[in-house]
Amino acid sequence: MLNYIWAFFFIAGFGGALWQNFSGNPEIWAALSEDIFASAKSAFSISINLTGILCFWLGMLKIAEKSGITEILSNALKPLFRKIMPDVSENSPAFGSIIMNIAANILGLDNAATPMGIKAMEQLQKENHTPDQASNAQILFMVINSSSVTLLPITILMYRSELGSTNPAQVFFPILCATAVSTLVGFISVAMMQKLNILNRVIMLYAAILVAIISLITASFCFGSAHLRELLISCGGNFILILTLLIFITIGLFRKVNVYNEFINGAKEGFNVAISIIPYLVAMLTAIAFFRSSGVLDLCITGIEKICNFFTINTDFVPALPTAFLKPLSGSGARAMMIETMQHYGVDSFPAFVSAVVQGSTETTFYVLAVYFGAVKISNTRHALPCALLADIAGIITAISLSYVFYTP
Repeated sequence: MLNYIWAFFFIAGFGGALWQNFSGNPEIWAALSEDIFASAKSAFSISINLTGILCFWLGMLKIAEKSGITEILSNALKPLFRKIMPDVSENSPAFGSIIMNIAANILGLDNAATPMGIKAMEQLQKENHTPDQASNAQILFMVINSSSVTLLPITILMYRSELGSTNPAQVFFPILCATAVSTLVGFISVAMMQKLNILNRVIMLYAAILVAIISLITASFCFGSAHLRELLISCGGNFILILTLLIFITIGLFRKVNVYNEFINGAKEGFNVAISIIPYLVAMLTAIAFFRSSGVLDLCITGIEKICNFFTINTDFVPALPTAFLKPLSGSGARAMMIETMQHYGVDSFPAFVSAVVQGSTETTFYVLAVYFGAVKISNTRHALPCALLADIAGIITAISLSYVFYTP
């Protein structure tokens, strides 16, 4: 599947470039060449920039592993994992890494989530009997990751605040709902492909607990004072991150772990991982850059607007579609389009509101897929990409629909 989509980006991009050329824009070929080389350079830079982050967090995870923290976390959710990942041994250390990755995503801590996710993929790979092909557990983990529920969309709230929004947190609840729908659709689609029985008491119990926790925090955020909301936006997630680091080190020392040596051992693994993902990132980011620069996305947006006009559907959301189209392809590109929409239409305008909700509704699927599967050298991703894209579509449609419900000028 990934093989055909990767080729489609280039073939469709070439068709779009031909259209632009015959429409009076012969400079498109030079622009395409420039963007290909720039994206290849960017892929290398991303990998190098990830090196320090990977070294740090994999070093901290090594301390957590040797201190028994990951084992404690695994035991807490072992009944659930036995149901949704039956092919993974019940004592696998991957479960602890998965829990910490999901927790980091929920809190909007992307820099912490990626190294934890890569570590989980590596641990799952040790139990994969077909090393070049994604296992069921790896697919489920990747899809949940690419559509992960975000409880504190810190970056989006900060951009809205910095650009002068009168109510930066207005997008909080629609983003939470959109990411929840995206995750649910992704999980159900994978469960159907893998024939998992998800209608059992164990899964329902854990789902109810998760919903209760999210509801409690949401209520505190939505109905708490403005000061409390600003406090959560500015330092909530980062405080938890720093506290987590302190807990890792303190428990390690208490259990007689040489925390410094274990950190160094984990950091060495981080360096190797950062180097290994370079080819996968180059392949994916150059294809995406070619497709984006060819003008195909603009043609799609124009087509959607004409279809909506034909059926007399409100088109106020259309200016936010560039963010929606770019989100699965490029995190930085989607973020740039969101900011541009805020600046052009006004941060408290409807298009800017939709753009912000869409930006928070799902993850950058192709980047996650390239990094996670590239880290363990998997080329056959099976049904991972279709399920992840289905979750993206569900999240984006939900984000646009809820924007009409929750937006107030």
